[in-house]
Amino acid sequence: VLYFQGGGACFSADMCAEGSDSYFQVATGAQVTGTDTRDPSGIFDLNDPDNPFRDWSFVYVPYCTGDLHLGDNVNEYSDEVTVSHKGFVNASAAYDTLLDEFGDAREVFVTGSSAGGVPAPMFGALVADDLPDARVSVLADASGAYPSSPAINAAIGALWGTFENVPDWPENEGLTAEDWGVTDLFVQAGAHAPDVRFARYDNAYDEVQSSFSELAGFAGDDLREVILANEAYIEDGGVDVAGFLAPGTTHTILGSPGLYDLEVDGTSFLAWLTAYAEGRDVPDVRCTGDCATPSG
Repeated sequence: VLYFQGGGACFSADMCAEGSDSYFQVATGAQVTGTDTRDPSGIFDLNDPDNPFRDWSFVYVPYCTGDLHLGDNVNEYSDEVTVSHKGFVNASAAYDTLLDEFGDAREVFVTGSSAGGVPAPMFGALVADDLPDARVSVLADASGAYPSSPAINAAIGALWGTFENVPDWPENEGLTAEDWGVTDLFVQAGAHAPDVRFARYDNAYDEVQSSFSELAGFAGDDLREVILANEAYIEDGGVDVAGFLAPGTTHTILGSPGLYDLEVDGTSFLAWLTAYAEGRDVPDVRCTGDCATPSG
């Protein structure tokens, strides 16, 4: 498992300043390995017999750069606020560790939560390049609400230096910074590596994604409909993506004990995730009715 940690994003002096609502203090390794007082949960609970990843190795990519693991730029937002948006540099170092330590892997599951879900498709396709004999599956957790907006792609991408890190794939020839948005990573990765499997998990009215969408300047439409429109955008681009859309306003599932209990319209998320991790086809699952109210 190649897992990218989440933790928000920032693209202004107010957002990036310590103490702001979007400021995030990175978790330590102890919080993942279970050496502190909190027990790991979700896919990190390696003692749970129902965990489909209990016997897998993990490369865990911590996050503190505010750039969705995609940047390589130092930006001075104000006299008091300068941010090293070096997420891509850090992610690349972790990716090199994956290749060095697990270069003979037969299965690689590339995933991440929140900000960490965004780079997962791109790194999934990179894994397919470097480990051509491995079965590669991608799951983006709680990052499906951000449409591709040329102006926003270019503006925020310039602050973070993301476009300089676009993979040198034939499918990316002619792309501009306006074309490199969150949903575009799925489209380009899928075009480049058609054997990679892609999936997404979201809550229909995720409060965190709703807040960041507003801060970034995306239209304040019904979030459930935006998530579904983004899925359609990816599939219209020729990439099949399985979706699990749960009701409620919560944010992320993979590190939550709720992973083991969630059901939507009779479908268990754990069963869905297990089947997907094992390489089986999974259906699209979408909440219906009152999607603002959590299941159960």
